[in-house]
Amino acid sequence: MAQTDYYKALGLDKKATPEEIKKAFRKLAVKYHPDRNPGDKSAEDKFKEINEAYAVLSDPKKKEQYDTFGSNGFHQQYSQEDIFRGFDFGGTFKDMGMGGNEDIFSRLFGGAFGRGGGMGGGYRQGLQRGSDLEMETDISFRDAINGAEKIIAFRRNGKREELKVKVPAGVDNGSKIRISGKGGQGEGGGPAGDLFLIIRVLPDPVFTRDGSDLFVERQIPFSAACLGTSLDIPTLEGDKRIKIASGIQPGTKIRLKGFGVKPLGSNAKGDLFVKVTVHVPETLNGDQKKLVEELARKGL
Repeated sequence: MAQTDYYKALGLDKKATPEEIKKAFRKLAVKYHPDRNPGDKSAEDKFKEINEAYAVLSDPKKKEQYDTFGSNGFHQQYSQEDIFRGFDFGGTFKDMGMGGNEDIFSRLFGGAFGRGGGMGGGYRQGLQRGSDLEMETDISFRDAINGAEKIIAFRRNGKREELKVKVPAGVDNGSKIRISGKGGQGEGGGPAGDLFLIIRVLPDPVFTRDGSDLFVERQIPFSAACLGTSLDIPTLEGDKRIKIASGIQPGTKIRLKGFGVKPLGSNAKGDLFVKVTVHVPETLNGDQKKLVEELARKGL
């Protein structure tokens, strides 16, 4: 279910209000509840799907993350346990006049339901989840944009471990990748915590990045600024030749639409901006000086 579109699961779009989300969930939950569809696997799957959707979209913080990063980006940060943490299944269905049978939810979503109701609301007595771990890892500018596989080494429970991690395309500085079950050891048979990789993107000699947009700087001589010229501009897809209009002003930014980056969780590319600067020579030879003086006399 990790790739489910939560809005579509509830028959809604992203403009839906909290009341509309609640109303759609209640209607579908009644329709697909296991008590009303005994032995129907497709109804059971749909019931799981709409509960997961509602657990996210009814929580303002989780909804904001889902709306910002999309399904792929959201599931890099939230495990199913996180999604259902604090979600009161029992109370939700009692409000609807239906049973909040803990055994149903334990069977559908796993045995991590305590007597408190929601997943993560309380593991059964004696079980304690392990602590989460964090570590930073450096990746190249191009790997952050294109995605890559990386071998990381870390210490867990006093032992050195190595792990191959898939870095998704579009990550940026500060992005977090969750590796489930690779955190601290649980107690009393409880599950291990998670490992979070914090991405640190190394600088690139050509490009800088701001979200989905890329920036590159190109310098032209004074004569080219006056008369116009053509330039080969580096892009992620190879050089692209562009025209520079005559009379361009220093600091002008030229936009190349769609030559930027697909950020994590999005299919829409940003743009590439070329900042044009004009080179003023620090020294002139004799001929150059005479020509500039002549230009000055003509008011240029």
